[in-house]
Amino acid sequence: MFVTHLSLADFRSYPLAEVPLEAGVTVFTGANGQGKTNLVEAVEFLATLGSHRVAAEAPLVRAGAPRALVRARVQAGLDDARSLLLEIEIIPGRANKAALNRSPLRRPRDLLGALRVVLFSPEDLAIVKGDPSERRRFLDDLLVARWPRLAGVRADYDRVLKQRSTLLKSLSGRGPRAVTDDVAATLEVWDGQLAAFGAEIVAARLTTLAQLRPHLVDAYAGIAPTNNLAGAAYRSSAVPDALVERVESGDAAVPDVVGQLLAAMRERRGEEIARGLCLVGPHRDDVTLTLGDLPTKGYASHGESWSSALALRLASFHLLRADGIEPVLVLDDVFAELDETRRDRLADMVADAEQVLITAAVAADVPARLAGRRFAVQASSVVLLDADTPPVPPDDGDVTAAR
Repeated sequence: MFVTHLSLADFRSYPLAEVPLEAGVTVFTGANGQGKTNLVEAVEFLATLGSHRVAAEAPLVRAGAPRALVRARVQAGLDDARSLLLEIEIIPGRANKAALNRSPLRRPRDLLGALRVVLFSPEDLAIVKGDPSERRRFLDDLLVARWPRLAGVRADYDRVLKQRSTLLKSLSGRGPRAVTDDVAATLEVWDGQLAAFGAEIVAARLTTLAQLRPHLVDAYAGIAPTNNLAGAAYRSSAVPDALVERVESGDAAVPDVVGQLLAAMRERRGEEIARGLCLVGPHRDDVTLTLGDLPTKGYASHGESWSSALALRLASFHLLRADGIEPVLVLDDVFAELDETRRDRLADMVADAEQVLITAAVAADVPARLAGRRFAVQASSVVLLDADTPPVPPDDGDVTAAR
């Protein structure tokens, strides 16, 4: 799949923008702070309903504007002319609105799956060097890209986790007498729901991680000028390694994980009440990344850490391809951080992607292998460098009418 047109209204620094796109490589160049990343961030938001730059949505709306609109037309493939029109209206402080082919959707997350994007940016170093939450987010975003319905499972898990945590916090410091029969029954209900949703997430993570590993090994070997073997192992707060291995191999499934999570909750109930925290579940898990026999975090050099983060994204790209999905590949300000060897190796690995969107402050940083359409971005103005006329909005209408 690939994006054929991107329209923005009051998104980030853009009052209005109409950007025609094609399959193959597109490079956006310009000085820092001119709006390059805002363009690819808009594509990312349509695909994931999130941003790699901010957790809140308010910064996505241009200062002084009440809302932002992002719209893109997406073609199914090089040999498949079918297309979809994706729209999302970002309204700070209120529920966002989404539409598919101009038909309103009940929930924005119903848009997930219509466009798949794999994005690599400097922020991805946090996957390697940051807290466990960064690695969990990486893995969970990949789950949703593979199976969009898991966005609903994640939302249900977060809802139950919040409610169960509130109950545990209210019991904290009150002693065993606070756990009346009614409270115990309520906890049992939350335990069951948390285990059910959590087990589905854990099982999907384990399946995905097992299938990701060979792609990770190949991607790291293809990028890094060393012979280190890249690895990734799941570390669970409640599921023993033996069961982890069985789920990864297909010898165990969601019901086995449910039982293990419930047993762990019963075992640690006293501790959870005393601390007022949920100590069991996928929100407490981590992924250990390794190079050779050593953990990447704390041992890898800066170049090795960059290569590891990039290899994780490339592995995700190839895993989605193996699923029969051709995602849009976004490289946001990546080449400036890589030495010449890694630049050339990366270019070789992504040149055959159906669509690659690249941002770069300096055009010379992008390898010649990735020559394609080039846009100059300055003060949120996007100009096609090899054209004498400005971009023309698509026939299905521009964003002006939606403002």
